[in-house]
Amino acid sequence: MDLQATTRGTEWLAQAGMRPTRQRVALATMLVGDGQHRHVTAESLFEEARKRGDSVSLATVYNTLRAFSDAGLIQEVTVDGSKSYFDTNTHDHPHFYWEDEQRLSDAPSEELEIARLPKAPEGAEISSVDVVIRLRRT
Repeated sequence: MDLQATTRGTEWLAQAGMRPTRQRVALATMLVGDGQHRHVTAESLFEEARKRGDSVSLATVYNTLRAFSDAGLIQEVTVDGSKSYFDTNTHDHPHFYWEDEQRLSDAPSEELEIARLPKAPEGAEISSVDVVIRLRRT
């Protein structure tokens, strides 16, 4: 890992008050070390870690991504009710889901218009709206 990327990962953890364990720093560096937003699954991040020679189990990757999500560092985007992607861009924005590639990417927020939402049931409030636009290559 290069020093600048590792520093970026460590600072990212610090902004959420997370303890910088070796495994957290390694995963954080992979997620934000290059300064670009990423969409990953636990499996894809695990494979990336293995290729880099980082000693981390798939269970640790899952648990760490959940901890990052709980701390507000990433957002979880669920596709098909069972597959979760984790996005380092935590601002509200829509996503494209590329069905053929099973890949998630950002969709342009400025082109999305939601004219009206249904009222929340009695005793509930809308906490967020997730927009996933499914795409298939033609």
